Amino acid sequence: MPGKDTDIAKHGRHDRLVRERIHDPYMTRSKLPEPTVCPECGVVFTEGRWNWPAGSVEAVNEHVCPACQRIRDRVPAGFLTLRGEFLHEHRDEILNLVRNKAESEGRRHPMNRIMDIEDGDDRAVVITFTDTHLPTGVGRAIESAWEGRLDIQYTEEAGIVRVYWER
Repeated sequence: MPGKDTDIAKHGRHDRLVRERIHDPYMTRSKLPEPTVCPECGVVFTEGRWNWPAGSVEAVNEHVCPACQRIRDRVPAGFLTLRGEFLHEHRDEILNLVRNKAESEGRRHPMNRIMDIEDGDDRAVVITFTDTHLPTGVGRAIESAWEGRLDIQYTEEAGIVRVYWER
């Protein structure tokens, strides 16, 4: 055809496979029968998602929820590393903020939990989480309360977030 540019290098190829985004292997792949109760924490799968029960639930189905499975396997989805002299001077206050933020978030989203709080190398505090959103929110809350330097690194391939705060 006259006037049609057939140089594939200029236009790119349209026959390439689209790489599918890697999903969290701990999230339920198929819909569970409702209601299903997690035998470890008591969260209930209803209306297509995990919720804290409003009252007593008589469920004949049991299945370990994704958060409890991560905790059991010791495979965090998020890390928050806290460093600096300010941390050591205000450690209790900062960790209270971390716990309060996580508790508040966990009431609305039961899969968002703290897994562990450990003292790491070089006087750092490392907090692990069952999801990728909570460490980011907690890091931003710390930055908002005490300023400092916040760095968020998300690896889409592994589905892990690493948040660093220092002051």
